[in-house]
Amino acid sequence: MITNEDRQARSAETPIIGSLPDFPGILAAMKILPAIRTHLAGLADELLVNDFPGTTLKRSERELLATGVSAGNRCVYCADTHGEFAAELLRREGASPQIVDAVKMDEATGLSEKMRALLHIAEVVRTNARTLSRKDVEAALAVGASDADTQLAVLIAAAFCMYNRCVDGFRAKTPPNTAAYRDRARQIADHGYSSTQTNSVPR
Repeated sequence: MITNEDRQARSAETPIIGSLPDFPGILAAMKILPAIRTHLAGLADELLVNDFPGTTLKRSERELLATGVSAGNRCVYCADTHGEFAAELLRREGASPQIVDAVKMDEATGLSEKMRALLHIAEVVRTNARTLSRKDVEAALAVGASDADTQLAVLIAAAFCMYNRCVDGFRAKTPPNTAAYRDRARQIADHGYSSTQTNSVPR
């Protein structure tokens, strides 16, 4: 769902909200007030980094859920950043990062049945949460997902709809290529979102 043409077009846009901090993507929202950063980064840590009781998902898989939701919302910045974060974690796990591109393009290539089912749950919540059914949840449970995995799929989908709308509602700056996020990806993998050691700014 995210193409290079989308990326180039989005990078040419400039913020439409006045007095926005001069930072790309969600960092623009985080820099408005320290308390906003505390809550936005803290939520990302809880959903994508910290221990979540009962989950079977690796950090890379949680980032893939964030990537898929963002790609579905056509939020180039969030799809690319979390795609790079997922790719860094996958490499550290000894897995191929190529599945990130499949998720961005809404393809199932290389994904387990469990991840396909959880991405489906996240997609339904992204588009119309009221249409999520018990059948959707049971389908995920049947292929190895836990209750906590399905909880995370819903929570990540809901949270990233918010993050995506912050970024694109501001028309916050978005880099023209994914290489801009690689230093930050390494920092996120090492330290998470809230740490003062995570300070690389994509340009």
